[in-house]
Amino acid sequence: MSEAIVHGPDGVGRCWWAGSTQSYHAYHDDEWGRPTHDDQWIFEKLCLEGFQSGLSWLTILNKRANFRRAFADFDPEKVAQFNRRSVNRLLRDAGIVRHRGKIESTINNAKRALELRQEFGSLAAFVWQFEPTAAAGPQTRSEVMDQTAESAAMNRELKSRGWSFVGPTTMYAFMQAAGIVNDHMPGCAAGEACRLARKRFRIPSPSLT
Repeated sequence: MSEAIVHGPDGVGRCWWAGSTQSYHAYHDDEWGRPTHDDQWIFEKLCLEGFQSGLSWLTILNKRANFRRAFADFDPEKVAQFNRRSVNRLLRDAGIVRHRGKIESTINNAKRALELRQEFGSLAAFVWQFEPTAAAGPQTRSEVMDQTAESAAMNRELKSRGWSFVGPTTMYAFMQAAGIVNDHMPGCAAGEACRLARKRFRIPSPSLT
C-alpha cells in the first residue's frame, strides 16, 4: 500500500493528509481539487489560505462556518464595505482567527477583488491564467511541491495589484484546492473524479477592459 494513500473505516482510499477526521474526509472528497468558476468560493479560499498562515488547515476548516458568518459569506462587494467598526467587531469574535492584520487584509483584498473583476470579468478568469501546462501530478508524497513558478507568478500579480497576506506557498495551496493543479495521489478515489471534472471544465476567458 502506498504511504501516500490512507483508507478510512469506509474503505475509501484518500490522500494521506485527509485521513484524520470526518471534516477532512468531506473536504477532500467533495471540494479539494474540484475546478470552479465560483468567484465567491475563490475569494473565500484566497482569504482563508491567508488566515491559515502559521496554523493548520484543519483549524481553519473547523472555523469555516464562523468565518462565513463573520465575513458576509465572503461576498467581496459586502466585505469591501467593512470599516473600522467592523474590524473591532471581528477582533471580538472568538469563532474566527482574531488577527488584526489578517482581518484588515481580507477587507483590503475584497476591494482588490472587485478591481480584478472589473479588469478581467471575473476572479475565475484571473486565477485560471496560471494553470500550468504540464498535467501530470505528483506520484509520491516527496514529489508534492509547496510552490511553483506559476504560484510565484500569481503571487507577484496579486501583490502588484495591492493584495496582502499572499505568497507563493499560499497561492499554491489555493491552486491545489481550486483544481488549477490536481495533486491527488495515485490511488486516491477523488483524484480521477477531479481529472474528469477538469476535462469537462471550460476556463473562463478574460473580458479585459
